[in-house]
Amino acid sequence: MTWALHFSIAPTLFEPAETAGLITPFMLLYALHDALVKPMPEKAMTPSLAESWTASADGLVYEFTLRRGATFHNGEPVTSDDVKFSFERYRGISAKALKDRVAAIETPDARRVRFRLKQAWPDFMAFYATPATGAAWIVPRKYVEKVGEDGFKKAPIGAGPFKLASFTPGVEMVLDAFDGYWRKTPSVKRLVFKAIPDPATRLAMLKRGEVDVAYAINGELAEEVRRTPGLTLKPTPFVSTHWLVFVDQWDQTSPWHDRRVRLAANHAVDRQAINQAVTLGFSRITGSIIPTSFDFYWQPQPYAHDKAKARQLLAEAGYPKGFDAGDFWCDASACVYGEPVLNDLQAVGIRTKLRPLERAGFIKAYQEKKLKHVVYGLSGIFGNAATRMEPFVVSGGAFAYGGYPDIDGLFKEQATELDPKKREPILHRIQQLIHEKAMVLPIWQLALLQGVGPRVAEPGFGLIADYPWSAPYEDVKLKAK
Repeated sequence: MTWALHFSIAPTLFEPAETAGLITPFMLLYALHDALVKPMPEKAMTPSLAESWTASADGLVYEFTLRRGATFHNGEPVTSDDVKFSFERYRGISAKALKDRVAAIETPDARRVRFRLKQAWPDFMAFYATPATGAAWIVPRKYVEKVGEDGFKKAPIGAGPFKLASFTPGVEMVLDAFDGYWRKTPSVKRLVFKAIPDPATRLAMLKRGEVDVAYAINGELAEEVRRTPGLTLKPTPFVSTHWLVFVDQWDQTSPWHDRRVRLAANHAVDRQAINQAVTLGFSRITGSIIPTSFDFYWQPQPYAHDKAKARQLLAEAGYPKGFDAGDFWCDASACVYGEPVLNDLQAVGIRTKLRPLERAGFIKAYQEKKLKHVVYGLSGIFGNAATRMEPFVVSGGAFAYGGYPDIDGLFKEQATELDPKKREPILHRIQQLIHEKAMVLPIWQLALLQGVGPRVAEPGFGLIADYPWSAPYEDVKLKAK
């Protein structure tokens, strides 16, 4: 079964230790690796390599019992030592938030691992046991130490339903079924992931039968999928919110420092029109960077599309003729979403220049705070309102270029509150402040449009709630010949 991907494949995308604030890596992690706990068709936190876990009444100790018989692709058993090693090795999104709060990791025996926290933290499982991070995705300690970090990226071994057969960086990844996978033996025996950044090419390959699934087929091409006999269009709504980041808003010399300019930008964008044109109306306009299904979500009143209001605000801020707003950075695969936003900004006088970067390079530059002016931000990782805000809007967050004392103070306050009823108003207030400050420009909660070919019996879309890719891979099926 073959997938046409909308981005280039880089080793960081199948390395659990380096997961960024995107859902993208989990497309490959679900095939090659396995986690203690992860979203599955059963529920959002499904026992996987861990058959069970407990939390102490005071919220300070979490203990996981590992599943008997789970092995890595080289036949070695998954042990508590591997769990401890994988956590300590983790350096991806929110690694600091996790590690700063863990006092010790104990391994009483090969099947038990115990996390002791420095203080009660209500979001430990939200960060650890969902794709909010990749910290619970387990790699084999002995193998990694034997081949080294570079060797592991070249020839990764995991505990997932498929094992690596070949990898050509940027081009193709081939995986073969792992008959020893604990959950079930996969129905499809070989998965092929091809990097095809151009959407028209992805569609052409789907029509010719060269691929079975084509990701991210938007606009007119999606309509063409609908019209083509044998092909099926599958919208997959998920927890990916998109927004513009005004990274210079803390620079007093920047136009973006003025809230009126940020408000103007918010009023300039016709989100519904973009939604209809690009995702056929399947995306959701929420006015927030928090997905609507997340715990502690607060619904703002989205800023209305009003070009006259936008121009008025710019004039009040001292820019009656608009201004040159510099670069508009985005992941290259997000250009189809970013360009209409850029055009709407341009229409009211906010002039920017599109600067697409290959996905891995974009994430690295974004996280290292090297991007200036405007950034097209997005995240599709799981969690709750707190886990989504921590990397993006709180001072010191992995992707935060600055912060505000009132938001930072409230975030610190909620982080130790174990009572959900007391946490909720604090987290709602933070979201209200983000909205009132026009700190970001929320665009939508995305629905990806996927094309599925005639050979596919079960593409795996929607089996896991709020997840956009095919999964679990051991459940996907092709039609019998």
